[in-house]
Amino acid sequence: MDISDLQNEIITCRKCPRLVGWREKIAQEKVSRFAQEIYWGKPVPSFGDPNSRLLIVGLAPAAHGGNRTGRIFTGDRSGDLLYETLYKFGFASQPHSVSRDDGLGLSDCYITAALHCAPPQNKPTAEEKDNCFPYLLRELQLLQRVQIILALGKIAFDTIWGACKQTSLTENPTRPRFAHGFEAPLNRRLTLLASYHPSQQNTFTGKLTLRMFEAVFKRVRELLENAD
Repeated sequence: MDISDLQNEIITCRKCPRLVGWREKIAQEKVSRFAQEIYWGKPVPSFGDPNSRLLIVGLAPAAHGGNRTGRIFTGDRSGDLLYETLYKFGFASQPHSVSRDDGLGLSDCYITAALHCAPPQNKPTAEEKDNCFPYLLRELQLLQRVQIILALGKIAFDTIWGACKQTSLTENPTRPRFAHGFEAPLNRRLTLLASYHPSQQNTFTGKLTLRMFEAVFKRVRELLENAD
């Protein structure tokens, strides 16, 4: 199985009845500003370069973002900040991501999430996280060139740490505490970084500023350049 086969499997997943019902309900009811659009309404696949050295892990698609557009971090404020930053640091071909057919491409960067369906109030249950976890494990095994993993938010951080433990990518017995700017080697090849999630709530309250977010990606670039 290659990475595209895995994404096709993700798109057809119906393991979580609550999430299936929610994503399909949102796709039918919509919101007024997107009333004329056809929503994706399915699990949102990962996106990017399968030969990348940078793996970004988020929480889940937004109800009227990825669940609408069918692309991860696309169509909401979180994605606006993320893709603008990726473009600035040379990972994206353009600074905006608005739809699956907008021509955007990623270079040396691959984006996935702890969950591939939008959860109500952005709060997945433990069972829902467990159901999606095997997809992340398989992605880690297929993405052979990854050198840096960047977790956006605590749920993504805890989830990717668990995946790295289960796939023997780290031997550290204790999960580190999530913090913005966290950095630690997982093994001789892999480094784990962490950032606050670029959510509207975090950016509007000032918990995450543009300067803070760009500092994380500056560090990503430094690590990749030093590894060359």
